Formats: sequence, structure tokens, C-alpha cells
Amino acid sequence: MHKLLIQREKKEYVKELDREVTITKRHEYFVSDIAKDFGTMHGTIKAKDLKAKDGSIVKSSQGTEFIVLSPTFPDMFKRIRKQAQTVMAKDLGLILAETGVGADSLAVDAGAGSGAMACFLARHVKKVVTYEIRDDFLENVKANIKLLGLTNVTLKHGDITKNVAEKNVDLFTLDLPEPWHTIPVVAKALKVGGWLAGYCPHVSQVMQLADAIRKDKRLQLIKCVELIQRDWVVDAQRSRPDNRGVGHTAFLVFARKFQS
Repeated sequence: MHKLLIQREKKEYVKELDREVTITKRHEYFVSDIAKDFGTMHGTIKAKDLKAKDGSIVKSSQGTEFIVLSPTFPDMFKRIRKQAQTVMAKDLGLILAETGVGADSLAVDAGAGSGAMACFLARHVKKVVTYEIRDDFLENVKANIKLLGLTNVTLKHGDITKNVAEKNVDLFTLDLPEPWHTIPVVAKALKVGGWLAGYCPHVSQVMQLADAIRKDKRLQLIKCVELIQRDWVVDAQRSRPDNRGVGHTAFLVFARKFQS
């Protein structure tokens, strides 16, 4: 069993400065083994306190207060081991929104990389089959699937430019250096009405993928989207965009199968 320890951010008003000042920054600790005492920069939390019910306030050996919570899927998802660059939540969410896959859907994903796409989809669809050609990624993907407790992900070692065994696929996701080479296989595997979602960091990839889609009469190019995320700082004195932000991650290319 895993737990989260949350140390709340604390602020105090400083009269001389006429503003609030952060006294303690918010800290979050992920505890993977609650059978052992857990050390933080603010002291040790006893194992017996880690077993407290969600929302309980426990104190460290230095007297610092922490809130105990059970991690949700997003909390766990952030902690998968990344051997390859992973798809960010903003892009994953858009794939779900655009394609409408759900509890009865079959999704095929390539390549697996660190398994982020496959694991995220598995939370929302009936079954995910993810393909990876690199041996050095396979064991890491297995470990991430286990960490998240997923039982509906099948990992296969194979080259999807040649063939896949799956048929009547609702969603086919591509996160590959040259996704255009997969189009004949993808078009064959998709059900009529099924979706292709290509994750392309570079515009040159978008152009070649879109060209391959247009040449296959079974598919229709629907749209290409880039999602930019801008966080805001909101407190008692300020409400403005954060100095930091998430800029370009990738272009998302969506296509749909209209003919057999």
C-alpha cells in the first residue's frame, strides 16, 4: 500500500512589507512502503502513523504536521519510471476528448516507450495492447504497469509497420519517430469509425503523417492540434500568469476510418 504525506504551505502577513510571505513551502512525499518509518527533511514519520485514515494529521519527529492521503491514479501516474519522454496529461486528455473512447473500447498503442500512453488509456478503456520494438524499454513498461495496478494492458514486442494481430480497434495511438510507415497496418486494424491519434513533436513528422493519411482512401484527416498550457499564480495579492509554463510538447494529428 502507498501513501502521500502533504505538508501544507503556510503564509504570514508581514506588516513592514505590507504583504503575505511564504513561511513554509508545500511539500509532498510519496511513501511506497508504509511498514517502515519514513524520513523527510522535516523529521521522521512513524510507520504506525502512516496507516492513519485519509485526512488524518500526523506529526514528524520534529513536530511538523503532515496530512495523510491515499494516492489517486494521477498521483501514481506521476511516479512511473521514465526511460523515454512521456506524453503529458494535457495531451492525453485531449486524445480522450476528441476520440470519445470509453469502457467498451479497444486501444492499440505504439511505441510503448515508458508506457505512459498505454497506462493512461487503460484507466479509461476496456483493453490496451501496446507494442514496443526496443528490448531495453520492455521491462520498465512492465514495472510501470505493475506500479499502477493495471490488469488490462497487454505488452507486445513487435514492429507495427509490418503487422498487428488486433482487429476492430477503436483507437490507435502512435508515438513513433516515423509514424507514416504504420498507416497501412493502422488502417486495416481500425474499425469503421475508429480513430488514429498521432503524437508528433516535430512539424516535419506532421506533414509526412498527414500526407500518408491522405493517400489511404480508408482514412480521413480530421485535424491537427497543438495544446499550450499556461499556469497562473493566484494568491491574496496577485492573479497573473506564472513565469514558468508548459510550451510546445507535440502536435496531435487526428484521423478517422470511414471506409473498409
